[in-house]
Amino acid sequence: MNSKMSQSNPPHPTQQPATWLLHPTSMTMLLTFLFSCIITPTSAFQVPTPISTIQSIKPSHSSLLFSSTQDSPTTTSLTSYAAPLTEINRRRNLAIISHPDSGKTTMTEKLLLYGGALQTAGAVRMKGEQRATKSDFMEMEKQRGISIRDLVVNNLELFDYMDSKSSLGLIYAFASWPRDILLNLNSRMKNKAGDMSIETYSESSDRKHGRQIDIETRGFNHATVMSFDYNKLHINILDTPGHQDFSEDTYRALAAADNAVMLLDAAKGLEPQTRKLFEVCRMRGLPLFTFVNKMDRPALTPYEIMDQIEQEFGLETHPILWPIGDGERFKGVLDRMDNVVHLFDRAERGAKSQVRQVSIDDLDTLKECINDEELFNQLMEDQEMLEELISPLDMERVMAGSQSPLFFGSAMTNFGVQLFLDKFCTMGAKPATRLAARQEEGNSKKLVEMSDEGDEPIAPEYNEFTGFVFKTQANLDPKHRDRLAYVRIVSGTFQKGMKVGHSRSKLSKKYNLAQAQNLFGSERETVDIAYPGDVIGINNPGNFAIGDTLFTGNNIIAFPGIPSFSPEVFAYIRNPNTSTYKSFQKGIDQLLAEGAVQALRQRNDDGGGPLILAAVGQLQFEVVQARLKSEYNVDSVLEPINYTLARWATGGWDAVDKADKDGKLFGIQIVQDRWKRPVLLFRNEWKAASVTEEEKYLELKPWAKPPMFE
Repeated sequence: MNSKMSQSNPPHPTQQPATWLLHPTSMTMLLTFLFSCIITPTSAFQVPTPISTIQSIKPSHSSLLFSSTQDSPTTTSLTSYAAPLTEINRRRNLAIISHPDSGKTTMTEKLLLYGGALQTAGAVRMKGEQRATKSDFMEMEKQRGISIRDLVVNNLELFDYMDSKSSLGLIYAFASWPRDILLNLNSRMKNKAGDMSIETYSESSDRKHGRQIDIETRGFNHATVMSFDYNKLHINILDTPGHQDFSEDTYRALAAADNAVMLLDAAKGLEPQTRKLFEVCRMRGLPLFTFVNKMDRPALTPYEIMDQIEQEFGLETHPILWPIGDGERFKGVLDRMDNVVHLFDRAERGAKSQVRQVSIDDLDTLKECINDEELFNQLMEDQEMLEELISPLDMERVMAGSQSPLFFGSAMTNFGVQLFLDKFCTMGAKPATRLAARQEEGNSKKLVEMSDEGDEPIAPEYNEFTGFVFKTQANLDPKHRDRLAYVRIVSGTFQKGMKVGHSRSKLSKKYNLAQAQNLFGSERETVDIAYPGDVIGINNPGNFAIGDTLFTGNNIIAFPGIPSFSPEVFAYIRNPNTSTYKSFQKGIDQLLAEGAVQALRQRNDDGGGPLILAAVGQLQFEVVQARLKSEYNVDSVLEPINYTLARWATGGWDAVDKADKDGKLFGIQIVQDRWKRPVLLFRNEWKAASVTEEEKYLELKPWAKPPMFE
């Protein structure tokens, strides 16, 4: 009896603490309470954690990085996700654009060096004890001596830097190479990087670079996002691809940026890819800063570069840093805003340069320090001429993209990089207001037409979280097959564990952002909290696509989608081995989700028919095949199609059927994109222009945006 009473009515814990704690029922209650405390989102009852609490972790297994979905009733949000103004105002981000081999990756490294994110900057081309660059963290990038996202060509001698852990895929060598060199190279590759294969590759007009080879591997077309704190500001840098075949990836990075830096080679001035990317910046309305790099080499005169920019772009430049000499006689720069001359002493590679500052009015000291009478006289003449002829700096025009602050320097020798960073911190635009479309609760809406841009301004101070996916990437860690979606935060505060809606899902469906990351080269950092202007990586179970919007609140928010541009090369892709069907399909699906290439199918094909890959350049096809082989271990066969451009028929299928019935589409292939919208493939520009002009009801466009809602 006493035993039963003691079991049903346990003594007070102060009388028999050990017995009470070990009682099964009480233990269950205690564990339940503790577990509920652990899983309760901290954002529900705590002030947002400061950015300083971000903790660094090693690459983790993808099973630890999940985003679960659940259908839940729509409820009114009781928590405001408004971001503090202090955090919004301290954010600056920029995208660096340039023609390949203008020093973009080196510039990024030096910005990280002076920003305190690195103790020693890496060298793109390694010698001796130099370390590899942070942004070019892949083994391939270290070996080639140039960012594999930026250029396709590499010299043979750089293979000497390969090690046994190389992750190279296929090697494409020019057919004109002698057989003995190819065999020797194949032998060296097997010794250094395991089993390799060499295939001859027909020489094309844009690859006539002598005895050089093309190498493709994982991550070729991806931008790198890096962040650091500097002068009480939080800087986000987006290092973008330079090669023209990956222009779409660069455009996506620019969609996430609030500022752009146009990097020019001082010896070459404006180059083809620079011109294309400038037009993208102008279309986006971004403030554009111009940095003329490689002044430590023989260069064009500053006036020639200014004339090129103004004549070709109609863009007025305002020199901020003016160079003193070039090549071996490059002494430093004049800061025209402070009237101070900065004279540099060459530092060891990767280290910060030593600087002497002399007032422009202290002529005797300045002349002695320059120690070159010709350069001194030229500086005095330039200063007087610039003061009289150059329009004053107008920050309103800079923000509108009609005036560009101009800087000169050398990233390789660290001349002028820190000065540029300091000026950017004071002149760069803060996170901007963006237009979006809003769908109110309970208002069912079908796909919004791609011409709709949205008319609802979403300011960074908006009290709900919003952000858009501008990039996805698979297999960052091939061992764990992880997939990330990069989200640019537009408004509100990201909090770890928050639940968000998705612009292409029902309002009742919420996605749990259980984990977010910052990627710094090959390293990862967990993110507990982030603010407008920041870029975070969230695990992507396959629900998030480029252009999607994530949001909190009771209204669906959708930012304008990121457009796809007209492809110029087309090919059927087939799997020659039926036993690898699942792996092949998985690889294709994930690479298409990244935007590596576009996918087209025959009309009314729901996935069972042949898949057409469409790309801006042939190089994208080669990367897809190499990644299928190296990451998914499947072979693929490409069958080229003889078309050279595509146009989206925004008039709809009825308009296409009418034109086809009237015989206006003879010799034109009719296909559909992933959203089942009509696309016409043309063999030449003349035919496309003719149909566009004569059959206006088709409403042909050379680009298309994904639908904003479903």
